[in-house]
Amino acid sequence: MSLAFDEYGRPFIILREQERKSRVKGIEAVKASIMAAKTVARTLRSSLGPKGMDKMLQSPDGDVTITNDGATILEMMEVENQIGKLMVELSKSQDHEIGDGTTGVVVLAGALLEHAESLLDMGMHPLRIAEGYEMACKVATENLDKIKTRFEFSRDDIEPLVKTCMTTLSSKVVGRLKLQMAEICVKAVLAVADLERRDVNLDLIKVEGKVGGKMEDTRLVEGIVIDKEFSHPQMPKELSDVKVAILTCPFEPPKPKTKHKVDIDTVEKFEALRDAERTYFTDMVQRCKDSGAQLVICQWGFDDEANHLLMHQDLPAVRWVGGVEIELLAMATGARIVPRFEELSQDKLGFAGSVKEVGFGTTKDKMLVIEGCPNLKAVTIFVRGGNRMVLDEIKRSLHDAICVARNLVRDNAIVYGGGAAEISCALAVEEEADKVTGVEHYAMRAFSDALQAVPLALAENSGLPPIESLTAVKKRQLEESNPYLGIDCNDVGTNDMRAQNVFETVIGKKQQLFLATQVCKMILKIDDVIKPSEFE
Repeated sequence: MSLAFDEYGRPFIILREQERKSRVKGIEAVKASIMAAKTVARTLRSSLGPKGMDKMLQSPDGDVTITNDGATILEMMEVENQIGKLMVELSKSQDHEIGDGTTGVVVLAGALLEHAESLLDMGMHPLRIAEGYEMACKVATENLDKIKTRFEFSRDDIEPLVKTCMTTLSSKVVGRLKLQMAEICVKAVLAVADLERRDVNLDLIKVEGKVGGKMEDTRLVEGIVIDKEFSHPQMPKELSDVKVAILTCPFEPPKPKTKHKVDIDTVEKFEALRDAERTYFTDMVQRCKDSGAQLVICQWGFDDEANHLLMHQDLPAVRWVGGVEIELLAMATGARIVPRFEELSQDKLGFAGSVKEVGFGTTKDKMLVIEGCPNLKAVTIFVRGGNRMVLDEIKRSLHDAICVARNLVRDNAIVYGGGAAEISCALAVEEEADKVTGVEHYAMRAFSDALQAVPLALAENSGLPPIESLTAVKKRQLEESNPYLGIDCNDVGTNDMRAQNVFETVIGKKQQLFLATQVCKMILKIDDVIKPSEFE
């Protein structure tokens, strides 16, 4: 315990139980932090690119996940180290902001810290390294603005969007079906996009899946798919041109809010109670019929008696539909959500072209497909896959592609993938570093080397000789001043990424550079790590 005395001689404690705390200071602390970050980055390095490997993660309760999505891998890894957790946060930030490039940003941050370590060994101050990185990041982002190209697209010409989504999907489990999947994602985004405002509300795109069937059976439903069935097995399984009532009130007699007790001591009282209940149900069903509704969708359950009455009155119904789905249905069909039966009227009904109950193989699973809605502002991508793990991975892949399409609607600037943008930025930073006097020159050089870690990892994961491939492409980029040359991961025979249609969004790349630089700056500034005493 560290004791000190104030001017009146009273003792006070500075650090309680200091001798039991583990503490690392100075350069050792910075190096320990770098070591932790490098370890996390190294885990993800092999998952980068079209030939990247998948990771299999098992949760504490035995669930198995197989994925190569950086954000998912880091989220499911139980990272104990605090700096490791910063890397997890880094990939989450990229995922929330852009939706794609989560693996690349961690690999880049790991490479930046790795090169910072050798500068620390040279005796350079961590803050000077951080400043050099900041300067280099600025040069790199300016270079991205110079080499970007704009993709003009419209609702009729979606080819540019599809090509960019295909690049994202080529590194995923759906790689062999990337054209079909990219088209589905682009159509889904454009269906809900507001092109005047350049905005897309991703909440309107629902990704639903059912195990069974082939990946090829994945389709875009221009409407809503809900994991429910009609409440009574004898209700019709297919409806067309129906008026839909959406209710958030239950088909049951009202219950008093306070505690209540009903004494029934004679048959007459029981009969009276039953008649009262039946009157309630008949009245509720009649109100639905009077409004002109041909399908009732309810957020709550029904009593068996209500279900029976609905079936006899030829009024198909669906129960226990979740709040989010109810909102999407209301948007798509144009219905108003009705909280009380008394408020149900014809002007609050929506319309659907067709409502079908779909079964799957020999299972008892059923789903409702609601299509032909007037306000097509909500769509569903209906995914099929051989098992649950494949299904989950397809959903994650499609989420990345949807985010890329959304980013292109917001800003249609792109750069070329396959490491081409990184090599071009590395050369620009190298050139700028020669003009800088002072120790920042070394930090900018290190930033330039770190940028090349991405194409190096791509070549390595594709089974190519990494250093030879990178050097050859870098030499050609210098000689030809061509920023479209990258690593030929798919062995097509050309390094020109334009010919290979490998594109990435500019905002995604810029975000990677910004976030990786910020995290490195933060880690380099930590010079004292005080851990609490371990539990005994």
